Amino acid sequence: MKVFRLKTGNEMKIGVMLDDAVIDFQRARLAYELADRKATQIALICQSMDMMIKQGIFKLGIFTEVCDFLKKHNLVDSFTVKENFKYEIPLIQPSKILALGRNYRAHAEESNLSVPDEPIIFDKVTSSMLPHEGEIVYPSVVNRLDHEIELVIIIGKTAKDISPSDAYDHIAGYTIGNDISARDMQERDMKIVNPWLRSKSFDTFTPLGPFVVPKDAVDDAQNLEMELKVNGETRQKSTTAKMVFDIPSLMSYISKHMTLLPGDMIMTGTPEGISALEVGDVVEATIEGIGTLRNTVVSGG
Repeated sequence: MKVFRLKTGNEMKIGVMLDDAVIDFQRARLAYELADRKATQIALICQSMDMMIKQGIFKLGIFTEVCDFLKKHNLVDSFTVKENFKYEIPLIQPSKILALGRNYRAHAEESNLSVPDEPIIFDKVTSSMLPHEGEIVYPSVVNRLDHEIELVIIIGKTAKDISPSDAYDHIAGYTIGNDISARDMQERDMKIVNPWLRSKSFDTFTPLGPFVVPKDAVDDAQNLEMELKVNGETRQKSTTAKMVFDIPSLMSYISKHMTLLPGDMIMTGTPEGISALEVGDVVEATIEGIGTLRNTVVSGG
């Protein structure tokens, strides 16, 4: 079940992919509740993915029961979004975006860096988020721009000092991220032991989406094929099974240092194959069962 935020005119909606149709989920959920004479008022909570996640109802069953209702009563066409629309970033304002450095052995090796003994955590500012089909701006002060495909965890429940065995209980879903990096700037900062923040957080440096897949719609997030192409040429190809620190252990580790809040995102690291991007490049990041995130690189002047 693939869920996403979209904009038609000046109106924001939650879209759900149902076969080849895009369903206006808020309207469909309200119709479902009225038809079944429900008094749950879940339709009011379903005004945004942020609200659904914070209320703990971003679950596969919430979406499938509405889609099954539409199919049963031949209402799919009535609730299909027929206007032109734009994809929006999956969540409006997560409290933080955390990322993992060197969480794939082969990527550490290609960078001539050691495999870490414990997770390397850095952050990316929320103003760097970019939606599917958005344009990655190549800053004029950067000499090398790199792509990094990543599985992104979206937190669904407050997590503090959790054990690895409890980690999946605190996940709402997954999306795709591309950790765009000003590589020359990052390398300069690493040499003088400065943080990576500026090289990772230019505007448009965190493409996300297009879809968010509920946790319970993914059989095994630790075994997903992932591939990144630039202008149709494969640059990165691996699987989430090759993480140095798996999802439960990295979530437990992070939660012992800071509280994870609903809507927070964790970018889980990138595999080998990073390479430079040029103005005009079309970048496509695909993760099995989630979709393909596509963006184009443009000049920043």
